[in-house]
Amino acid sequence: MSNYVEWDALGQVILVGLVVGAGLPALFAVGVRMVASPDARDERGELPMWRKASAGAAFGAVALAIVAAVAAIAAGGH
Repeated sequence: MSNYVEWDALGQVILVGLVVGAGLPALFAVGVRMVASPDARDERGELPMWRKASAGAAFGAVALAIVAAVAAIAAGGH
């Protein structure tokens, strides 16, 4: 442990920053890609069920993370 830098706390901040700062937008982009990519639809113009389920799971995980963050901040756990 340094007198000036708390390395454990710095590592936690960097890890959370990577997950929230890059992970959630990337997960949202995966959801968008599942429903909006050029080859997403079949020959009838419909989305396959697995694409709908994958996009729903991605969007649901992002929404859950946002709700959990707001709840944690509202509870004073910042």
